[in-house]
Amino acid sequence: MSFNTIHEVRSALDSKQVSAVELAQEALNKAEKLSRLNAFLHIDSELTLAQARMADETIAKGQQGPLTGLPIAHKDVFVTKGWRTTAASKMLANYTSPFDATVVERLAHAGCVNIGKLNCDEYAMGSGNENSAFGACLNPWDEQAVPGGSSGGSAAAVAAGIVLATTGTDTGGSVRQPAALCGVSGIKPTYGTVSRFGMIAFASSLDQAGPLARNARDLVELLDIMSGFDEKDSTSVMSCDGINNAQGRVKQAFNAETAKFQANGSTPLKGLRIGVPQEYFADGISTEVKNAVEQAIAQFVALGAERVDISLPRTALAIPAYYVIAPAEASSNLSRYDGVRYGHRSKEYVGLEQMMSRSRAEGFGPEVQRRIMIGTYVLSQGYYDAYYLQAQRIRRMIANDFQDALNHQCDVIMGPVTPTVAKNIGDNQGDVTADWLADIYTLGVSLAGLPAMSIPCGFGGAQGNRPIGLQVIGNYFKEGQLLALGDCFQQHTDWHKRQAEVK
Repeated sequence: MSFNTIHEVRSALDSKQVSAVELAQEALNKAEKLSRLNAFLHIDSELTLAQARMADETIAKGQQGPLTGLPIAHKDVFVTKGWRTTAASKMLANYTSPFDATVVERLAHAGCVNIGKLNCDEYAMGSGNENSAFGACLNPWDEQAVPGGSSGGSAAAVAAGIVLATTGTDTGGSVRQPAALCGVSGIKPTYGTVSRFGMIAFASSLDQAGPLARNARDLVELLDIMSGFDEKDSTSVMSCDGINNAQGRVKQAFNAETAKFQANGSTPLKGLRIGVPQEYFADGISTEVKNAVEQAIAQFVALGAERVDISLPRTALAIPAYYVIAPAEASSNLSRYDGVRYGHRSKEYVGLEQMMSRSRAEGFGPEVQRRIMIGTYVLSQGYYDAYYLQAQRIRRMIANDFQDALNHQCDVIMGPVTPTVAKNIGDNQGDVTADWLADIYTLGVSLAGLPAMSIPCGFGGAQGNRPIGLQVIGNYFKEGQLLALGDCFQQHTDWHKRQAEVK
């Protein structure tokens, strides 16, 4: 059994060519066979097959939806009943949640079958999935390379063909970067459109859930189910430009954009203005990434779009602004892990204060400790105004730069996701902040709360086997437009169809 799209799986299930139990068992077998990739942190076949049997019963009754019986997997920052939720940290090594995250709940209600929990950077802090307390995840295209982070396991599981779709989270690029480096498609929706309830918090004003899959059309099916207002999440939005934030919004917008493209005939993208920021092609970007992205943009132009050169003058400031704001919020969110109520507790201590400090020192890894220290410092008396407040001012300026471009100069913005192809595992051990610089093209979007996606557009590296992604950035609530553009590009290219050869 080999399926490349969700549509193919749906057809096979509905025609009884295959059952949900058979699909789930095949995914479980492949996950075990490819365990060396370290993409999964917890698998429970009994729980998975129980969900699959329920999906088969639903199909037998003729009550199935687009995702009923589809094997998926969840990033290990979404809490799940039954499966452990560790956030890839020793602090939560044995934690099992009594409830499901809203994203997990909605996908389960849609009939998806969970194969297990996916590896990630500890508490989603990282760009290469090397910060996991349970070991690095490997890139299926080149097992010497990182898969990107923090949703590295999510991208690797799709790239390796274990499942067709996964969930991830994006705080500063953590869906888009692994999607780019693993040659799959991924989207970060507008902040607030997908519930954060039950998603272990890193930086609350930045964290947003998003799906990863092989192609844009499959992302539509996942995001449409994941999106929607949730009264349990105070950051959840009820309305998206006058349209209710509910299931159907993304798919309707996608269908409307696709119909418009089809009406334009041989130049489907006629009238579309693509903004290309000059700052995204300045010093620091590798020649192979630059060429691949330029060729991808040229393909959009060949389909009728107009290229418009624009400027996002504060692009470089996104790095210092993000690495003040995100650690500040992380230091606050992670203060709850004190060894008192849940999480790791040190075995040797004298008194409450030493118990808390030792528990945190033992439970948190180096990168998490580093960011907690930074965050605590910038929030401390005497430094709040100089660092945190100033970073928030810059954040607003960065958002204004994007709005000025998207409201007056172009309809979407395109550029690279990362400056280079995937680095080798362990390359930056001598420079703990080197990975932060690789976030330069993704951080501004997160600070502004805009939607953005990554789609495959080429390969590079010494062996020519390390994927390159194209980033497509839209205005607020324009997920349907981005996905329609990605689908149009993928109808005329085959980068998304290429699969890693893993055995």
